[in-house]
Amino acid sequence: MSTLTTPTGRLNALARAELTLLGRSRATLLTAVLVPLALPFSMKTVVDGMDVGEVGLSVGTVLLPAAIGFSLLFGVYSALVGIYTARREELVLKRLRTGELRDVEILGGSALPVGVTGVVQSLVLVAGSTVLLDLPAPHAPHLAVLGLLLGLVMCAALAAVTAAVTRTVESAQVTTLPFVLISMSLSGVTVPLEMLPDRLASVCELLPLSPVITLVRGGWTGTLSTYEALGALGTALAWTVLSVFAVGRWFRWEPRR
Repeated sequence: MSTLTTPTGRLNALARAELTLLGRSRATLLTAVLVPLALPFSMKTVVDGMDVGEVGLSVGTVLLPAAIGFSLLFGVYSALVGIYTARREELVLKRLRTGELRDVEILGGSALPVGVTGVVQSLVLVAGSTVLLDLPAPHAPHLAVLGLLLGLVMCAALAAVTAAVTRTVESAQVTTLPFVLISMSLSGVTVPLEMLPDRLASVCELLPLSPVITLVRGGWTGTLSTYEALGALGTALAWTVLSVFAVGRWFRWEPRR
């Protein structure tokens, strides 16, 4: 029992409990696991019709970042909004705060199983893309890893922000739509930013998920300059810091009435 009094022990205990609950929720499990794996391959026909070669891309370097983007949007962000909302409405979060757990441990422990799922999905997607799409080895793997880790943290923080304005688990399907649709359309997930008009692309680069996709794609293509990589990193960090501040300021720990 003494190990549970340490931050690591408390975090692991909460993560194990959350993993058990995740396995019992078929709807959340479907959203977190199957949807991100199925959606990208449905885009292959569309990508085949794009002139991606004109901007130095291939089908693989378009679909893999898109697949990781889908994993972050549906497997991490959307799933966590539902989890945070459900735990709050069931008074789980309120009860946890009466014990030794700190606020950051409660939110982090709840997000840990979903985050691990996102990492595993990404590894599966990389392996599948390498075999099925003839994707070469990444030229700058550190950029891809950095983009994925930033995306996980940022999407978890954004999920907590969205949960703060979500009244019920059912309404989470509505409150998550703006971020999901905007990210899918304008963050380089379905259409690479390289294929957009310059002025529109420069605006879209400032969206939360755009730097993540840019870093992951740049990790494979190796065409991302140091200036562009630092710009993407700064944008992702700025959104993460803003999201963490918003969580500390507006996150609700008791049911919304």
